[in-house]
Amino acid sequence: MNEKNLLDASDIRVLRVLQRDASMSIADIAREAGMSQTPCWRRIKKLKEQGIIKQITAIIDRESVGLGFVAYSFVKLAVPSRENMETFDKLVHRWPEVVTCERITGAVDYLIKVVTDDIKAYDDFLRLKLLDNTLVSDVQSRIVVNTVKDTVALPLREN
Repeated sequence: MNEKNLLDASDIRVLRVLQRDASMSIADIAREAGMSQTPCWRRIKKLKEQGIIKQITAIIDRESVGLGFVAYSFVKLAVPSRENMETFDKLVHRWPEVVTCERITGAVDYLIKVVTDDIKAYDDFLRLKLLDNTLVSDVQSRIVVNTVKDTVALPLREN
């Protein structure tokens, strides 16, 4: 069953508020979502139990912590077999520089977003982690020169 079918308008309103600022008190979340505190708290608990809310975390300004370089890398595996993809998936989880990894269709197998201190750190990551791995046959990088929009908020709509 599609998870979206399980969500009603109140769930969507609560999720919208949480996506904007999950550090708000239950009272403030409830007020903005148009409900009282106890039902709001129960909804949040239910959404966590269902796995719809995967985690609540802080969003850190990357440049404020010295991570000023972003690149998107298109990664092609030498042999895109199930086993190689599973192995690559595990590797990516061990590389903190990779903040997003998507398996995609087309001429390449993966699109990864890499965040590092600077271009030298990216070059080290590229040479010593990505290209040093026999699973990888090619990497094409696109360097970000300006971030226009960066959000984790999903475009939730009420049914």
